[in-house]
Amino acid sequence: MKRFLISFDDGTMRIAEADLPAVDAAARAVVREAKAAGAWIFGGGLLTQQASIVAIDGTVTAGPYPETKAVLGGFSIIEVPTRDEALTWAAKFAAACRCAQEVREIMFDPES
Repeated sequence: MKRFLISFDDGTMRIAEADLPAVDAAARAVVREAKAAGAWIFGGGLLTQQASIVAIDGTVTAGPYPETKAVLGGFSIIEVPTRDEALTWAAKFAAACRCAQEVREIMFDPES
C-alpha cells in the first residue's frame, strides 16, 4: 500500500459563508467514506498560516507569515494501492470542498 498527501491551497478555497455548512458536511461525508473503505489515515485544516520555527538547538522563534497566497489550507493522508485510487479520492475531496486538490506520494518509511 502507498500513502498519499492530498492537500489544497488556502487561497483557492473561496466559499460564501452561507455555503460553509454544506461544504463541511460534504467533506465530512468523504472522510467517512474513506474511513469505511480503510483508506483514511489522518487529515485536517490549518488554523493559522504563521509557523513556529524550532532550530536544531531547540530555540523557538515565530516563523514568517507567508509572502505568497499559495499556502497549505488543509490536508488528508490516505493509504491506497495505486496513484489512480489516490486521484479518485482527491476528486471526491475537490468536489466536496469546491477547490482543486494536490496529490503527492509520501516516501515509504517501514517504521511509520
